[in-house]
Amino acid sequence: MLENYLPILLFLLIGFAVGVGALAAGFILGPHRPNSEKTAPYECGFEAFEDSRLKFDVRYYLVAILFILFDLEIAFLFPWGVALKQVGAFGFWAMVLFLGILVVGFVYEWKKGALEWE
Repeated sequence: MLENYLPILLFLLIGFAVGVGALAAGFILGPHRPNSEKTAPYECGFEAFEDSRLKFDVRYYLVAILFILFDLEIAFLFPWGVALKQVGAFGFWAMVLFLGILVVGFVYEWKKGALEWE
């Protein structure tokens, strides 16, 4: 009975060994030249060591929100594609409407210049 689980155990052990081996190789063989810029914390797309009262550009956040929006769109497309025969014509046209609304939002953001990065 336990011999049925042997391939799963081997798969897990080999996968773990490959993952740990790759990390260990990176630490052992990789260059170790830290400097102040590499070890500095990075947040939000602007310099962390400037005056805290300076205005900063919100385009970084806008691009992040757009990514989340279109990532969720893809998350809805996969189950819809799998169950397309079961949902029929109503499900098809509902998804076309959903995608149409998202495309209108995408075009609006594109025209407003939200995707332009200087």
